[in-house]
Amino acid sequence: MEGTDGTEGTEGTTPKTGSRRRRRVRRTAIALSLLLLLPLLSVLTALRINYTGDPADGTYTRNRDALWLGHAWVDGRKKDADVDALARRLKDTGIRDLYVHSGPLEHDGTLPKSVYPRARWFIDAVHEKLPGARVQAFLGDVLASENSEGMLLNDPDTRAAVVRSARQVLGTGYEGVHLDLEPMPSGDRDYLTLLDALRRETRSRDAQLSVAAHQIDPLPNLHTVFGLFTEHPKWWAQEFFGQVARRVDQIAVMSYDTAQPLEGTYGGYVAQQTSLALEVTPPSTDLLMGLPFYYESNFDHWGHAETVPAAVRGVRLGLSRTDADRANFGVALYIDFAATEADWRAYKEDWVR
Repeated sequence: MEGTDGTEGTEGTTPKTGSRRRRRVRRTAIALSLLLLLPLLSVLTALRINYTGDPADGTYTRNRDALWLGHAWVDGRKKDADVDALARRLKDTGIRDLYVHSGPLEHDGTLPKSVYPRARWFIDAVHEKLPGARVQAFLGDVLASENSEGMLLNDPDTRAAVVRSARQVLGTGYEGVHLDLEPMPSGDRDYLTLLDALRRETRSRDAQLSVAAHQIDPLPNLHTVFGLFTEHPKWWAQEFFGQVARRVDQIAVMSYDTAQPLEGTYGGYVAQQTSLALEVTPPSTDLLMGLPFYYESNFDHWGHAETVPAAVRGVRLGLSRTDADRANFGVALYIDFAATEADWRAYKEDWVR
């Protein structure tokens, strides 16, 4: 209908009352935005503050670092000259363990030998060119959720098959098994049961058991809140992280893909993750913090923020504040085929020294 001054309006609403309502809506929208934005700004500020200060002297490599390697090293694509180049690259670094992708596992836990036909060649070549380095089979799979296909860890037969696959690769000559099953819910008892069985197998062969681990809740129970909106959990409770760490020889935190927008907040986040992990990892277990040796630009991983220098500084700060003298500690570089010269330079200059 028309308003009292001849303009169109809704029934029972004058232009003045409509204008007041619009102003109230705008004010309400601004207030809600601030309510959402202020906690985020507070978190980012706290992380940036966590990035300040000077790392303690001596917080450098303990010569227990690791490098994730792509599948090309065991499927026939790499040659002797490539191993020579890798040996030159790793000379005078702190890298001791090589996690070479030798899977993926089938959803039933089995592993066809045809997936890694050149594994024995690579292991022998590494031992010749890089004395003291260990080659571990990097095995992974996607875990099933309600809406996707994948591995079902609650199936005892599947867990038994994973153990047999571990026995199989160790029989090939690998010196350890590096397991990466994602997305792994915090508190998964079937995962802990699997790790217990794998540890018995690796210990019987004097081999290593290592795992790739989710990040730890940066805020209390964040994994629970996050789980209300997605079936792909990003964080573990600190208690669960400790339960996993006590069952393995090495635990490597995937401390990248953090969605942090700035180098300072990313480095502060890594410092926090390092401290949280140190608090619950037994001194006898190697704790490795992941370094992003790759570049992407998306919501989960802002390449301008998640840099190797920021990660290394964050690692050193967390180590300094929590357990500066921890011997069984290092960094893990992800991943060889995406790394740049700048990544390698930052690792060597900032961490290896």
